[in-house]
Amino acid sequence: MQDYKLFDAEYRLMDIIWELEPVNSTQLCRVCLERLGWKKATTYTMLRKLGDRGLLRNQSATVTALVGREQVRQRESQAVLERSFGGSLPAFLTAFLGGHKLTQAEAEELRQIIEEAVE
Repeated sequence: MQDYKLFDAEYRLMDIIWELEPVNSTQLCRVCLERLGWKKATTYTMLRKLGDRGLLRNQSATVTALVGREQVRQRESQAVLERSFGGSLPAFLTAFLGGHKLTQAEAEELRQIIEEAVE
């Protein structure tokens, strides 16, 4: 499985790319300056690193993601589940909820998700 792990700054950049793609790299630098306070050199360094890892493409000054937001979220969620909870979804949910009460709508949405996931 490809490593989609992103550090916080990488995720923030990818989030902008997912929102705007395809995006001109000059425009992306302006957005990163406005939203993240990054200088042009920082943005281009991050683009190069993410491009080297196969997560995005910067071709002819147009940046596009090569992986989807959901792919990254799914992989990172699985990694947390494995690392912190031994792969146990019930243990994760217990820790995540931590005494928080679900609304009826949230409980129903979770039931629906579980029913769809059952083989």
